[in-house]
Amino acid sequence: MARRFRGESHHKVDSKGRVSIPASFRRVLEAGDPSWQSGNNPELVIVYGDHRRNFLECYTIEAIDEVDDKIDALPRGSMERKLLQRLFHGQSFPTNVDETGRLVLPAKLRKKIDLADEALFFATGDTFQIWKPETYEVEELGKVEDFMDDLPDDFDPMQFLDGAGGA
Repeated sequence: MARRFRGESHHKVDSKGRVSIPASFRRVLEAGDPSWQSGNNPELVIVYGDHRRNFLECYTIEAIDEVDDKIDALPRGSMERKLLQRLFHGQSFPTNVDETGRLVLPAKLRKKIDLADEALFFATGDTFQIWKPETYEVEELGKVEDFMDDLPDDFDPMQFLDGAGGA
């Protein structure tokens, strides 16, 4: 994928579940939707399955197509394929950005992550996540801080990339 999601931001959620998407995220959604043309609304897929995650994962069309290709490559009938089909096909919500740059999150998705009046958008490269801000602070930020506390004071995060290989 040519463009990546970057950054984080807080946005109000109205009573109908409408929430503005950060403008930079909308540009990535447009770039990641092969059928998007100026004046149209880019499409995306929100994956809400996996009971252990308390966030919604949002994929561009290109990113979800990559996942679908990998699922299709697994043996038909295998438990791995069934699990991934359930998560990425059955427990997902195809949608699009509306004319005003907002997402409409159905009640089922808002209830899943206990989302009420505010949402945290968090970039993860080729996807972005939507969190209830308080949940993110407790669950995700706490994990990262705990991990960082165990590292030596002179640790350079770039060393994680050493030997990672690349294309």
